[in-house]
Amino acid sequence: MLHCVAKTSIFVEKCCKVGHSGYSEWSLPWTAPMLFLGEYEHSLDAKQRLAIPSELREVLNPAVNGDHFVAVPGADDVLTLWPSKTFERLAMSQEGSLIGDDVLRRFERSFYSQAARCPLDTAGRVRIPDRLLTRFGLAGSIVILGVRDHLELIASAAWKAGAKDRSASTASLWQQANQLMNARQGGAR
Repeated sequence: MLHCVAKTSIFVEKCCKVGHSGYSEWSLPWTAPMLFLGEYEHSLDAKQRLAIPSELREVLNPAVNGDHFVAVPGADDVLTLWPSKTFERLAMSQEGSLIGDDVLRRFERSFYSQAARCPLDTAGRVRIPDRLLTRFGLAGSIVILGVRDHLELIASAAWKAGAKDRSASTASLWQQANQLMNARQGGAR
């Protein structure tokens, strides 16, 4: 028992920041936040590998987020890359059944059958299957967007072509997003 208490004490000392009133701020390795941010432009190499920027790789903790990505079709006709453990947690959080709703069953068939595991190589690159590159028109230069808990991949030309529309709709988008967040939280901001 003493051995267990000693290990726990060492663990708590390593994982907690001590405040005036005791242990106040946790920094546990499995709860460390991951936040993907930014816009990056990279090119596919001859073997269809895409380098994931170091700034994005640095926020990944293999013990928490996994050691590879899962590529899946996303909304708005983009290809998304999810850290494997994040994707698994989200997928498993959805209740399922053997019979289930027809719409959900068709969605899952379409969604999961198009998914692919994409390991990171030692140079920080992922190999994206040709079928996904073709479906999303990804070749040559690709924009990688950090979108909170996942990455989105968009053809560079398409991203640049939409810049004017995104800029023009920014104020409206902020207002709509604020309304949605307020509705979810049940309050006003």
